[in-house]
Amino acid sequence: MSNQSIFQIMRNQDLRSGRSYDLGKMGLKQLWVAYLTHPTILLYFSLIIGCIVAVCYTFNGWVSVLSSIIVMIFGFPLIWYIIHRWIMHVSLLYRMKWSASLWKRIHFDHHQDPHLLNVLFGSPLNTIPTIIIIGGGLGYLVGGFCGFFASIGTAVYMSCFYEFFHCIQHLNYKPKSRYVSHIKQVHVLHHFHYEKGNFGITNYFWDKVFGTYYEDAKARPRSPTVFNMGYTVKEAEHYPWVMLKTGAPPRDRPAGSNFREHKKDCTQHTQKAA
Repeated sequence: MSNQSIFQIMRNQDLRSGRSYDLGKMGLKQLWVAYLTHPTILLYFSLIIGCIVAVCYTFNGWVSVLSSIIVMIFGFPLIWYIIHRWIMHVSLLYRMKWSASLWKRIHFDHHQDPHLLNVLFGSPLNTIPTIIIIGGGLGYLVGGFCGFFASIGTAVYMSCFYEFFHCIQHLNYKPKSRYVSHIKQVHVLHHFHYEKGNFGITNYFWDKVFGTYYEDAKARPRSPTVFNMGYTVKEAEHYPWVMLKTGAPPRDRPAGSNFREHKKDCTQHTQKAA
């Protein structure tokens, strides 16, 4: 499949059906097609275009537009870090019945099987309201309604950027770029070694600020909850809502993933760093 042309891949009925894909078995060409035809990404592209039109309609000067864009470019990594560390990785959400399904969708499913494309992307029902409230709110404070739309458009664009590189980090692909290779290796450690660190995707500045960054597997003990984020079978007995929604007990490693291969990658990266 990796030798197929883009046009041959586009004719693949499975790709156009929107079914789930194992990124661990896909190449870069397949990712580009799956990414650019994914309903979530198409929706994001539509929102970006809509925001550009809205900025033109409410335009009140380049200062408002550029300042809102700059605020979001620098603020987005911090917002992502806060959400990833203190919302996605806390036990509070699965301990409450009303929020258990939300926690399951926004992150538990992804850690249970990190290579599944359909749960790698955030649900627009969760991401878009968050972007409007936080991103739009910051933009409005900086530049009024024009800044509101400029900030939302920038946040959606950065979400697309993050999602693509997040896919690369789980893809069966060895990047040629040293930077992309580095962020891929660091993210693999988050999923296959110790989940309480390396919360960034393309930017690990805030991990370094808050002391959660590590690029050497020896720097952190291997976590027994790296795949279930603490939602163990024992926890599921007390808080069963995620398990009932899943239809199976939580796993301590993802089904169908090449765990040994990723563990080997972590080991090789550690030896290289040493």
